[in-house]
Amino acid sequence: MITIKEISSKKDLKTFVKFPFRLYKNSKSWVPPIIAEEVRTLNKDENPVFKDAEARYFLAYKNNEIVGRVAAIINWLEVNGQSEKKMRFGWFDTIDDVEVTKLLLEKVHAIGKENNLLYVEGPVGFSNLDKVGILTEGFDELGSMITWHNHAYYAEHFKALGYEVGKAYSENVMEFKNILQEYFTRVQNMVKKRYQLRALNFSNNKDIMSYADEMFDVFSKSHSVLSSFVEINQEQRDYFKKKFIGFLNPEYVKFVLDKDDKLVGFGIVTPSYAEALRKMNGKLFPFGIYHLLKAKKKAKTVTFYLIGVLPEYQNKGVTAIIFEEFWQTFNKKGIELCVRGPELDDNEAIQKLWKNFKPVTHKRRCTFKKTIA
Repeated sequence: MITIKEISSKKDLKTFVKFPFRLYKNSKSWVPPIIAEEVRTLNKDENPVFKDAEARYFLAYKNNEIVGRVAAIINWLEVNGQSEKKMRFGWFDTIDDVEVTKLLLEKVHAIGKENNLLYVEGPVGFSNLDKVGILTEGFDELGSMITWHNHAYYAEHFKALGYEVGKAYSENVMEFKNILQEYFTRVQNMVKKRYQLRALNFSNNKDIMSYADEMFDVFSKSHSVLSSFVEINQEQRDYFKKKFIGFLNPEYVKFVLDKDDKLVGFGIVTPSYAEALRKMNGKLFPFGIYHLLKAKKKAKTVTFYLIGVLPEYQNKGVTAIIFEEFWQTFNKKGIELCVRGPELDDNEAIQKLWKNFKPVTHKRRCTFKKTIA
């Protein structure tokens, strides 16, 4: 018999976070999260997203053993501000038993119905800065700190329960040797001169912090046209600044400023922390910090995390300036592989951006959705 229990205590929340460690213990592709950070993300008292959102967490039990989990999420900025009557779900994991999936998602649907929402979609997080989708291709490829991993049967469960694909994403890799300067060096010189722009590089994280709010403004304006966009409140911005900027290698943060020193575009890349996180197995201490610092300094693979350009500067070659700066840095540091995070398949602009660099799609993922009956 399968039973579903709602959890609320910090102890139970830690149990919720740790379930995938058992589910994927034999996987060579799964990248474990840092347990303490994951608990903080889901803790209503610590994550400011809960100013505009709410979440309830459920665990599935079978023979007194945890066999599944799900977070039922409502982002009220999305529901009220964008009139998108969506019930979200995320942090979804299950054994290969479609009945477990069915019962967990019934809880999500019930909450959506209580709140007069029209459909359920997931797996998604609270906003665009969270992880998204389930893998449908590339199960043997190493994951990353910015994506969820899952077994191949997840998609079959959703289809069997009448869900349809919501949004489709692809993940691509590019060998650095294929990123040729000829595609952007000449262009970026022309763009700088024509629009009076300049590149800004960093040597420490403190200097990045002074531009962080402006960066979030550019991010919001550049991504607002995407079908998955949800606004990020000021408290969330402050939270993400504290949570992520310390992870950044300042050399991998590139800004473009106009003649008035206003930020018009940016790119953020991180060293690949995947192998370090696998060695840490969710624990920051006593040796986790060492593995992270080693990856930060020596990783030969990088992950493209965020890129944004103000709408009025899009299609004007600003990204050529960003690429030129990244190329110079990667060349000095001996970077071998560039990995891109999930990108919407219907985002034609981003696909065109990379087309000359011989990208190879190594993973695909998607969300699934269903009308609330």
